[in-house]
Amino acid sequence: MGLLSWIIVIPFLTAMVVVAIPRSQWKAIRWVSAIGTSINLVLTAVLTYRYWQVSAADAVSIKSALFTKLYFVEQFPWFKSLGIQYYVGADGISVAMVILTSIIIFTGSLASWTVETRTKEFYAWLLVLVTGVFGVFLSYDLFLFFMFYELAVLPMYLLIGIWGTGPKEYAAMKLTLMLLVGSAFVLVGFFALYYASGLNTFDLQRLAQVRYPDHFQAWVFPMIFVGFGVIGALYPLHTWSPDGHSSAPTAVSMLHAGVLMKLGGYGALRIGVYLLPEGAKMWGLFFMGLTTINILYGSFGAIMQKDLKYFTAYSSVSHCGFVLFGVAALNLMGLKGAVLQMFSHGIMTGLFFGLIGMVYGRTHTRIIPEMGGLGKVMPWLATAFYIAGLASLGLPGLSGFVAETHVFLGGFFGNPWSNGMIASTLTIIATMSIVVTAVYVLRGLAAVFQGPITDHHFEHLTDATLPERISTGVLLATLIIVGLMPGPFIDLIEGPILPILNRLNESGVLAAVR
Repeated sequence: MGLLSWIIVIPFLTAMVVVAIPRSQWKAIRWVSAIGTSINLVLTAVLTYRYWQVSAADAVSIKSALFTKLYFVEQFPWFKSLGIQYYVGADGISVAMVILTSIIIFTGSLASWTVETRTKEFYAWLLVLVTGVFGVFLSYDLFLFFMFYELAVLPMYLLIGIWGTGPKEYAAMKLTLMLLVGSAFVLVGFFALYYASGLNTFDLQRLAQVRYPDHFQAWVFPMIFVGFGVIGALYPLHTWSPDGHSSAPTAVSMLHAGVLMKLGGYGALRIGVYLLPEGAKMWGLFFMGLTTINILYGSFGAIMQKDLKYFTAYSSVSHCGFVLFGVAALNLMGLKGAVLQMFSHGIMTGLFFGLIGMVYGRTHTRIIPEMGGLGKVMPWLATAFYIAGLASLGLPGLSGFVAETHVFLGGFFGNPWSNGMIASTLTIIATMSIVVTAVYVLRGLAAVFQGPITDHHFEHLTDATLPERISTGVLLATLIIVGLMPGPFIDLIEGPILPILNRLNESGVLAAVR
C-alpha cells in the first residue's frame, strides 16, 4: 500500500481503534484521535516534500500539456466488468487540499478536547468523515470519487443531530437533504459521462481524452457545476449552510466550513471544467453572475447577524462565492485564485469556528450584544480572532489578500469566450464586498472583545488552554506564512491548473504564456 492509500486509511484505522476503546476511557480516546491526526499531518508533510522533488522535472513540459500529470499513482481493478477501479493519485491541487484537510482535522481534534458526551462515537464519526474527504481529493475514478464524497457528507447528519446545539435535528435534516439533491445532480452527470464516452470506464484521465459533443456539454456541465455548487453554497442553494454551521459542534463546523464546502469548488474545477471545457465556456458568464450574488448576499447577510456562528456562516457563504467565481472566470489568474481561496478560507474559517467554540465554552453564549470586553480576560483568543478577521477582509500580509487578489484580477480580465465588459462589471460589483466585510468583521469583533466587560461573570473567565493554543497557533501560522510567502504555494498549484486551462484553449500555448 502506497503513501496516498495510507493517508486515506489512517483516519479510518484510528476510528476503529477509538471504537475498540472502552467508553469510560475518554481521555485515551482523545489522545488516540490526536495521535492519529498527527500521523496524517506527518504523512502529508512527506507527501508535499516528495511531490516537490518528483514534479520539479516536469515543470517545463507541463506548460503545454492537455492532461493532468499524476504522481504516486495506485491503480488496480475493483469491479472490472463495470470499469470501476481503485485509482488514486496526486497533483499540486490534490496536495494543497490534503494539506488543508490534515491541518483542519488535527486542529479540530484538539479544539474538541472538552467533548464529554459520547466521546467515542463523536471522534469515530469525525474520523470516518475525514476519511471520505481525503479519498475525494485523491481519487481519479469517478465512481470511487463519488463513494468517498458520500462518505464525507453522510456522517454530518449524525454529528450535527446528536452533538449539535439549537434546532439541531432540523439543521441536520435540511443539510443532508439538500446535499443529497446535489449528489443526485453529480451522479447523473457522472453516469452521462460514463455512457457518452463509450469506454466502459470511470477513469477520469481516460474520460478526459474524449471530445464530447457541444450539445452534450451544454447540459451536463451545469448539472455537475450546480451539483457541486450545492455543497459550495452556490446561491440560491446555500440556505442549508448557515443553519448547519450554527448547530454543528466546534470540530464539525471547522471541518464543514474549512474542508467540506471546498469539495464543491474542487469538483467543479477537477471534473466540470477539466472534462467539459466547451460547456464551461458556454456557462462561465452565467455562473460568474450567480456567484457575484453569492458574494454580496453573504456579506450583507453577515451584517444582520447577532449570533457569532450565523455571523461566520454567512461570511463563509460570501467567501465560498469567491471560489466558484474564480472557477467561472476560466483564466489562469482566476483558477489559481479559486484554489488559493479554497485553502485560505479553509484555514481562516476553521480558525473562526474553533475560536467561537472556545469562547462559547466559557461564556455559554454566542449572542454578540451579550458579550463585551472579553479581550481583557482572553487576550490570546482575542488576538487570534482579530488576525482571522483581518485575513477575512483581505489584509495584505495574510493569505486572504493573496487569494482574493487573484480572484478579482481573474474576473476583471475575463476570458476570450465571454463578454469582457460584463465580466469586468461583475468583478467590480463583487469587490464591493470587501468594504462590507470590513464593516461587519471590525464591528463584530469590537463588540465582543473591546469596551467594558458587560457581565461580571466574565471577569473570572480563563484564556486558551494548551491544546487550544496549539490548535489556534497552527492555523494562525498557516495564514501568516502563506500570506507572506505565497510563491511556493502558487507554484504548487499552477502546474496542474495549466493543463485544465490548455484544454479551454485549443492551441494550449496561449494559455501557458498567460
